[in-house]
Amino acid sequence: MENNISKIGNIKENDIIINKKEIIGSGAFGQVYLAKIKKTNENVAVKIVFQDKRYRNRELSIMKPLSHPNIVKLLGSYKTISPNSKNNEEYLNCIMDYIPETLSNLILKNQNEQTKFPLILIKLYSYQMLKSIGYLHSLGICHRDIKPSNILINPDDYTLKLCDFGCAKKLIKGKENISYICSRFYRPPELIFESTDYNTQVDVWSIGCVIAELVLNKPIFPGKNKDDQLFEIINILGTPSIDLIKEINPNYHLKEKLPFVKSKNWFEFFEDKINDDDYIDLVSKLLVYLPDMRLTPYKALCHPFFDELRNPHLVLPNGKKIPKHLFQFQECEINFDKESIEFLIYQLK
Repeated sequence: MENNISKIGNIKENDIIINKKEIIGSGAFGQVYLAKIKKTNENVAVKIVFQDKRYRNRELSIMKPLSHPNIVKLLGSYKTISPNSKNNEEYLNCIMDYIPETLSNLILKNQNEQTKFPLILIKLYSYQMLKSIGYLHSLGICHRDIKPSNILINPDDYTLKLCDFGCAKKLIKGKENISYICSRFYRPPELIFESTDYNTQVDVWSIGCVIAELVLNKPIFPGKNKDDQLFEIINILGTPSIDLIKEINPNYHLKEKLPFVKSKNWFEFFEDKINDDDYIDLVSKLLVYLPDMRLTPYKALCHPFFDELRNPHLVLPNGKKIPKHLFQFQECEINFDKESIEFLIYQLK
């Protein structure tokens, strides 16, 4: 699909027909519609976002230079004025490659059918999620809204692509960022403790939550509000000490004393849900209070949980072998974490 589309070059408004009756995604910043390329009749996705002049929209500038197998591809963009608007309301239209499924839909299907993902797909999806944020972080970009509905899956070949860059930002050390960001169930402790000096490790926490959800078929921390979200985390990770909270955000002041809860043993927590020690160990090293104590994306890819994927003779449930792009890295990635990527490449020999 991508090969044929790429031959067209930069796709423009007149190249496509949008089906406004076919909404394939929606969020706080806009809706995504199914569309077709006139010349080839191929499907693409078009995200239409209202351009509020009070706020800066970074999505287009962030997406333009991105090129990675696990990141949704921007094929073109254009702006439109609403015909029914008195104030000439402007909309940004982003044309992207179309991927038929979301991870949230597949998890919901598992819930309804009381089934689980095969372990090999948990490994494959988790690996691609980590690879996608590794690439972003190598460019200094933090996604800041990772959740199953922002993760696209092609069920034919199990390719995973991260989408929706409406909250993404290039983080600059020393520059403040808003803390009220990231969907609640996937919001890391540093954001709950209102840190404005966080780093890209917020994405690692969110990915850890999604990897846990692949096994649980439900969010691991389903808080009803901000305070309840913290208590959901505490119920598993235990109560953080005052010193730990100050290390996360020196400027945070607790409104009331937190109840003391002892941390759960991760192996006991998952014992009736998955029989794989490496998986449990990986999750325990991603869902950690202190951002700098979490595994970085490329160090996580070196984890033994993914050793099976490095077997050149492995055959996936679709009868095909592991895609080669899983073990190919761009220069920006190698420069970002040379030690981990050299280890990953060495493991393939």
